[in-house]
Amino acid sequence: MRFQDLAIPESVMEGVRACGFSECTPIQELTLPLTLAGKDVAGQAQTGTGKTAAFLIATFSHLLQPPRHKQHKSGRSGDAEFTSTSSPRALIIAPTRELAVQIDNDARRLGGHLGLEIATVYGGVDYEKQRAMLTDGKVDLLIGTPGRLIDYFKQKTYRVSSVEVLVIDEADRMFDMGFIDDLRYMLRRLPPFDQRLSMLFSATLSYRAQELSYEYMDNPSVISTNMDVRSVSQVTQRIYHVERRTKISLLIGLLRRDLTDEVGEACGRAMIFVNTKRMGERLQEWLRNNGITAGYLSGDVPQTKRLHTLQRFQDGALPVLIATDVAGRGLHIDGVTHVINFDLPENPEDYVHRIGRTARAGARGDAISLVDEDGVYNLEAILAYLGTEIPAEHPPDALFVRLISPPPAERVPSPDRGRTGRTSRTRRGGEERRTVTPPVAVTAPEIPAAEEAPAAAAPPRRRRKEATPTEATPTETPATEDAPSAAAPRRRRRRKKAEA
Repeated sequence: MRFQDLAIPESVMEGVRACGFSECTPIQELTLPLTLAGKDVAGQAQTGTGKTAAFLIATFSHLLQPPRHKQHKSGRSGDAEFTSTSSPRALIIAPTRELAVQIDNDARRLGGHLGLEIATVYGGVDYEKQRAMLTDGKVDLLIGTPGRLIDYFKQKTYRVSSVEVLVIDEADRMFDMGFIDDLRYMLRRLPPFDQRLSMLFSATLSYRAQELSYEYMDNPSVISTNMDVRSVSQVTQRIYHVERRTKISLLIGLLRRDLTDEVGEACGRAMIFVNTKRMGERLQEWLRNNGITAGYLSGDVPQTKRLHTLQRFQDGALPVLIATDVAGRGLHIDGVTHVINFDLPENPEDYVHRIGRTARAGARGDAISLVDEDGVYNLEAILAYLGTEIPAEHPPDALFVRLISPPPAERVPSPDRGRTGRTSRTRRGGEERRTVTPPVAVTAPEIPAAEEAPAAAAPPRRRRKEATPTEATPTETPATEDAPSAAAPRRRRRRKKAEA
């Protein structure tokens, strides 16, 4: 189906053509006829199949119509309490800062000429600037993460009583990141569900996400494109079985082979996924010391640095980006030729989201997974989820390169550090190799018997006379010259009594 065959306003179609869109993707073809007619939808589709454009086109088409209402009373806060002039007509909630920024960029490209005011709020940067933008200006479309949206709402910075369009993007990620309570807080304060258009999109439409849609949406139509979520036909998938101690050597060999041409010029971009922050930091140091410039993206990297790194990678200034699963959902990055799973994900669904970073917009790409002694335990679940086999092979010896170790002052501790036992380090191929020596059992010395050490023997305990209810137990105190026995006065009294 083509976009021009849909009931899209001409002014919105100008933005669609400016973005180079002509043919609808499966999720767009299934959802746009419903949302353009004012019907709520809950859509499931694989990452990178055009969900963002699907809900933005529907949102802009709806905002060009006359407002359905001038004002509605917000759930628990009266409008008289607000001093702000911002009363957005559309609200888009995203789980991560990077995704909120990406939606903002796509919205400005698609509808920047419509004359609508777009504002985006998220944590980590520009707190006062974002607050002033809501307080001083008129906002038609508000995009944000749950925490920052609630923060400004509680400060009476903007109203939600005029919201006519609600979009919840990557709903399953909201649950995974623990945002469900924040999300429900906002939804309870919106106008009634039958007085707004609501759209929920997710890469995996779980039971919890469907329950949320039925609770806060007006009998939504559940749209699923399961035929696309299980595999990506344009991605060439491979598995390399490798020992843990040689994974970095193999990774650098792959990057040197695949990301440079015959004369040594850069010819591709790669995203490398790891499971832990510590492994990402360690990997960045090894790549840097072996001549490969790599950025690093994780949840606890400062927001300004995260955005700067992501922008450099999108512009091609960085050939390699190391990331945890914070970048595995929702982000649209053109030109990624390789996705390398340095660590296999524990959740099989995350594997699909990761390899979806490449082969976008009809292009082709490679997805390579390095499976070591630990990762093989996650492989079976991934293959069962995909429903197909991934070609597996042992890498040729030519791909293992000799490494240059990072200087000791810059070396990031190994993730295995802190295990029980002593650690010894050796060098093999330039890479660290750790050997864990089991702890040596210590036997307590034998205690000599009482006959052999009489001084250590405990003195025998004297048996005390049991006290009767009418007679107190006398206190036995050894008699000395300075302190006569306490029993002596009693004996003298008895003698005097007997003589009398």
